[in-house]
Amino acid sequence: MEQEKNMNSRRRSLVILAGLTALARGARSQPASSTWPSRPLHLVAGGVGSVTDVRARWLGERLGAVFGQPILVENNPAAGGNLAAQHVARAAPDGYTLLLTHQGIATINPHMYANPGFDSLNDFAPVARFGIGMLLLAVPVASPIQSLPDLIARAKAKPGTLNFGSNGNGLPPHLANELFKRMAGIEAVHVPYKGGGELMTGLLGEQVDWAMDGLTTMLPQVRGGKLRALAVTGSQRAPQLPEVPTIAESGVPGYEFIGWAGIAAPARTPAAIVERLNQEINRIATSEEGRRWFFNLGSDPGAVTPAEFATFIRTEYAKWGQVVREAGLKAG
Repeated sequence: MEQEKNMNSRRRSLVILAGLTALARGARSQPASSTWPSRPLHLVAGGVGSVTDVRARWLGERLGAVFGQPILVENNPAAGGNLAAQHVARAAPDGYTLLLTHQGIATINPHMYANPGFDSLNDFAPVARFGIGMLLLAVPVASPIQSLPDLIARAKAKPGTLNFGSNGNGLPPHLANELFKRMAGIEAVHVPYKGGGELMTGLLGEQVDWAMDGLTTMLPQVRGGKLRALAVTGSQRAPQLPEVPTIAESGVPGYEFIGWAGIAAPARTPAAIVERLNQEINRIATSEEGRRWFFNLGSDPGAVTPAEFATFIRTEYAKWGQVVREAGLKAG
């Protein structure tokens, strides 16, 4: 009898233990997304007072209203955005720390820097592409160069005598020019400036023969009669300048340069959180307000799914890695 009581007691204990174990497992398996977000999010951007910072604050304000939590924008422009990327790559994968990434950070810096401090393809979960745009190639209005075919012909006639400016060594406009040079079969000297302001001063002062930069920077000078627009870098003409041909139309078939920005989270961030962020960011970007805002920046929302964004990044990574290697470029 006593033995039977002991056996029943052990059975009850095992049932209780099994129940507690199931509860514990259930608690552990409860998705983080069920309570997320329950506190402020941090959006880390790689630039102060730049388009990157503007994008971060515009999105942060609207995303915060959706989630009912503040989106705290943190800027760290050092090393071309590498330090911002390092910070997010090492953050907890809980959806509370995000990176406003861009072409330079994700697909150019890893090839330019010997040790950028992060693995662009494996340390992040691509969340949402947030804006795509093209550059405009322009010359001073007093330049004898009248068209892109004219520029190419002059560069081929006297290799290495023309020069082009950029807003910094290894930055996207520099790489866009390097790709143009190689595909057009021309030689020209690169003149790097310390930022877009200095570049515009140099171009307007005819210190360089041509430059590529964003539409928001170039358009006012073109419309003001100070610059001559020769071509845009997209696969199609810019809606803001429908009369200006693409580089591909102008004698360099297949040429395309698209600048982009996006949101990334640390690798292993729960898929449910990534998907929720993607849906809300895409909804904001493609709203009527969002489309107007991007148009005024000279770009397009460029909304895609997380999987499509990941594929896009890998393609861009390979493309710009080849350009950097063939041009022999290094940061610093």
